[in-house]
Parts: sequence; structure tokens; C-alpha cells
Amino acid sequence: MALIDPTLPVVKNLLLLDSEGKRIAVKYYSPEWSTVASQASFEKALWNKTSRTNARAEAEIIMFDNVVVVYKYIGDLMFYATGSQDENELVLYTVLQAFYESVTILLRQQVEKKTVLENLDLVLLAIDEIVDGGVILETEPSVVASRVTMRGADGEQAPMPITEQSFTKALASAKEHLTRSLLK
Repeated sequence: MALIDPTLPVVKNLLLLDSEGKRIAVKYYSPEWSTVASQASFEKALWNKTSRTNARAEAEIIMFDNVVVVYKYIGDLMFYATGSQDENELVLYTVLQAFYESVTILLRQQVEKKTVLENLDLVLLAIDEIVDGGVILETEPSVVASRVTMRGADGEQAPMPITEQSFTKALASAKEHLTRSLLK
């Protein structure tokens, strides 16, 4: 693991659990929870601690097992962002807000368990666009949603980078570009 600048805010994990505390989409960036069993234990304990609170209107912030937890409920889903005990709560709140607002944009305001499961790829990509290795990359929900759907700022489909195309698509694209350049 690469060394991270100690002045950078760092996220320990992003969690999306259902109304029963079951895992939907999670990403851990801290070695504290290196096994699936330790992750499941943390998720269950966290859900037990937060499920009886009312974080529907505004996000709540708690200290849980020496971890700062910022969380919010939307529909039948619980969104969490966590950081170390000395992490800035406002930074974690901003990450949480980017997480749930990006998901809201991507799912066209239909944020519920069924829709999330049907579009799990978009939710996981949104998580990856917001945080990478614990380092916060982007907190603007519209930018995250644009990157996930590969749309430009003007709403048009962005061209797929050639590195992400299959070989045959890349070959066809190269042929097309060559043909166009020869016909000019």
C-alpha cells in the first residue's frame, strides 16, 4: 500500500446497507477490516447502533469504536461514510453527501433497495469515483454521475477511451478513422 500524505483527509469506508442491516455495496480502505468476517461484524454492530436513530432529514454524526461515522437514511437504504477519530466530520459529511446525491442522480430519484440492486454497477462506480484507496477524489455529485455514465458536461455521450474498448471495437474504430482521413 502506498503511503498517503498525513495531511490528506482519509475515508476508512463507504457503506450502503439495507433497512435490515444487510450489505448492498461497501468499500473498505482501511486494513482494520481485512476479512469479510470482520467487515460483517462491523456492519452489523454499526447498523445496530444507528438503526434506531432518525437520520432521514439530516445526516447524523457519531463516534463508534474509535471511528467517526456520518450516516443518513434514504428510503429503505442506509448510507455511511467513516473516518478515523481525528478526521474532520465536515469532510466526511461532504463525502457522504456526494455518495447519496450521486446515487440519487444515477437512479433518477428512485433510491430504493430494488433499484440499487438493479443498478449496482452504477453505485459501485460512483463509490470508486468519489474515493480511491481512502483518498477523496471528487465530491460534486453531478461530476461523479457524469463520469459514471461517461457523459460530458453538455450531456452528450463521451467517446470511450481506446484503452477501454475491446480489441475488435478498437480495430473497427481505427479503420473508420483511417477511412475518413483517406477520403478527405
